Formats: sequence, C-alpha cells, structure tokens
Amino acid sequence: MIVMNEKNYFRDVNDNLLKKSYDEACKDEKFGCLIKKIKVSDDIAMKYTSSLEDTVKELNNCHKCQGIMYCQNRVEGHVFYPKKEDKQIVFYYAPCKYQKIIEEQEKNHMTNDKNILNAKMSEIDITDKKRVPIIKWLKNFYDTYDKNGNFKGLYLHGNFGSGKTYLISALFNELAKKRVSSEIVYFPQLLRDLKGDFDTFADRIEYLENVDLLLIDDIGAEKVTEWSRDEILGTILQTRMNNYKTTFFTSNYTLEELEKHLNADKYSDDEIKAKRIIERIKQLTIDMELISANRRK
Repeated sequence: MIVMNEKNYFRDVNDNLLKKSYDEACKDEKFGCLIKKIKVSDDIAMKYTSSLEDTVKELNNCHKCQGIMYCQNRVEGHVFYPKKEDKQIVFYYAPCKYQKIIEEQEKNHMTNDKNILNAKMSEIDITDKKRVPIIKWLKNFYDTYDKNGNFKGLYLHGNFGSGKTYLISALFNELAKKRVSSEIVYFPQLLRDLKGDFDTFADRIEYLENVDLLLIDDIGAEKVTEWSRDEILGTILQTRMNNYKTTFFTSNYTLEELEKHLNADKYSDDEIKAKRIIERIKQLTIDMELISANRRK
C-alpha cells in the first residue's frame, strides 16, 4: 500500500500547472525574448509567468502608442517591468519614452526660471521666420492692451524647447512696467503645491482667478484627475472667463490632442468634461502654433 504525502502531492500538482502555463507563455516570441533579456532561469521565471505576461502586454501597448495621452497601461506613462534580484524577480514601473520627455521638461523648467524672469521683448530672436507671426501678435497685444478691455490671450502650442514660455514671459515683463499684474504657473507644479498646502489653497485660487494676466504653462504635462481638471483648472478658467481676465497657455499639444489628454478615463462623462475645458480655452484665447528649433539644447 502506497501512502501519498498530501503536501507533496499538491506541491507537485501546482508545479505541473506552473510549468504548463509557462510553456504555453513561451510560445510567444516576445515573452521568450523578455526572459533572455532579464537573464533569468526557467525555474525562477516560471513562478512569475502571469506578471511577465503583463509586462509583455504593456510593452506591446507601448510599441503602438503615439503619445502619453493614448497610454493603455495600468500606470500612465510607465511599463510594469521585471528585474532579476538574487534568485527572484522584482517588478517596478519604468517610465516610457514619453514620460521621460515630461520629466525632462520639468527639470528644464526648474533651471529655466532665471531666463524667464529676465525675458525682454527687445532680446527676442527674430531671425527665425517661423516665430514672426507670434512676435507680431505679442507686439500688437502690448501696444493695444487695456486691462479694462476684453482681450483674448494666446493658446501657444508647439514642439518642446521652441521658446513658447519665453515669448509670453517677455510680454508679461514689459507690461509689468505699466503696472499690469501677471502670474506664470507651471501647471504640474501648481497642482503639487495646492495638494501640499491646503492652508493657502483658497487664497491661491482666488489670486489666479483675478490676476490681470495669467499664463498656465505646459498644460497637458500634468497627470489628469477629476480634481485637477474640474475643480482646479475648470474653476479658474470659468471665473476668468466670467470676469473677462486675459489668460495665456503654452502646451506641446494642439487643442484636439489636449482634449484627448483631458479625457482621463475615456468614459462618456469625462469626454463631456474635457470638451467643456476646451471650450473655455477657446473662449479665452487665440490658437497659434510655434514649431521651431529646440533652444534649450
């Protein structure tokens, strides 16, 4: 009579199921390439088959992705990625190429503050013909601006490093000499600041709603949530629109692309709310494009 150890029996059954699942996964060429890339043995990889399959799925999403606004992964702008540590695999969220661009932009904004503070219209480079229509618009705005009038601002979109923020900052600095109040807020940083300091939250929002000129810099670089879109951005824009306050924006996105970005969860309700934000921006601004050389290199 053979007495079977119940614990060993279930362990053997589990091992067989793991091996069967792993062997099936290895039929996928990309799964096999991932195993070779992280240099892990089959015995170890077998224990993480399901998670490794998730990585392959997310890598496939990235391969056909056209921008962070189209991200289909669990964490926007990141890939669930494995790394071998001793005799196990650990998983972390690695930034994709689009997320790395955003992080680089944030770093550049931190080092670019001095240039922005000292920007002058007289020092704007006019040799690039692609910038001429923007410069003419800014010059006309400067010549005709009246804080008591209903003046539309600018939604200036274009490639990274083309000088969008510098151009508008130069305008603000010149108008400051005429006692025109202005504020430039790097939008992702503004959201972080508001989350971290609720004591001054109401005062900060009220100020942004009423300052003469407001530049919301790099809209679209933020992580979209209902709070950031509806309660912060929507509230500020609605009040400024009601009070005829001039508002500027810079972005790497066209308005059409920004609408997709703001449609955070791709639900019908979010789609309506995203459209509402875009309509407010259109009411507040003239849409212009600046495609130029990267001046931050």
